[in-house]
Amino acid sequence: MTYSGQVTVGGAADVHELKDLMITKIAVGPMDNNAYLLRCRATDEQLLIDAANEADTLLGMIGDDGIASVVTTHRHGDHWQALEAVVAATRARTYAGRDDAEGIPVPTDVLVDDGDVIRVGQVELTARHLVGHTPGSIALVYDDPHGHPHVFTGDCLFPGGPGRTTQPADFQSLMGGLEEKVFCLPDETWVYPGHGNDTTLGAERPQLQEWWARGW
Repeated sequence: MTYSGQVTVGGAADVHELKDLMITKIAVGPMDNNAYLLRCRATDEQLLIDAANEADTLLGMIGDDGIASVVTTHRHGDHWQALEAVVAATRARTYAGRDDAEGIPVPTDVLVDDGDVIRVGQVELTARHLVGHTPGSIALVYDDPHGHPHVFTGDCLFPGGPGRTTQPADFQSLMGGLEEKVFCLPDETWVYPGHGNDTTLGAERPQLQEWWARGW
């Protein structure tokens, strides 16, 4: 079945099958958060991005194989409501951006900096630190050797624009980080946001100047 990236709370997950990696997307909670389960095809090791809500739903998606790690993209509460329960059930190692970890009420095992590599089995994800939505937001880039890159942007980039910021300086910082660290990737790069439908950098790139002009 063709992957669409369109999921709804209470509905089925959607699975993006790549040669080396399987990406399962599900929507959970009252704020319609996306959670992503990554599974290395070579080793079956799994990693969860954002234990946002509905721990039972996430654990059902994870299954009996468990997860080795869980990455929280940023410190806003809607992205970690199920983190404590998921970690307790799976004993997963926790990752978060260095500058956001103190705002997450579950201990962070690994503090993530820009350029750090997070592994799931034989697959490597590269962290990109994006300041603006929060001080320590991170995006994760999977540079698929068999195709185009894939990037998990948390709340830093959505279809139609960057994530919400509260100050002009934050908006400028986020936009600068996105241009330097995310939009350097090719148009075919698939974007998995923290809420809502997926997009591609090619679909979003034409709006960059409009976003700058619009401001925060």
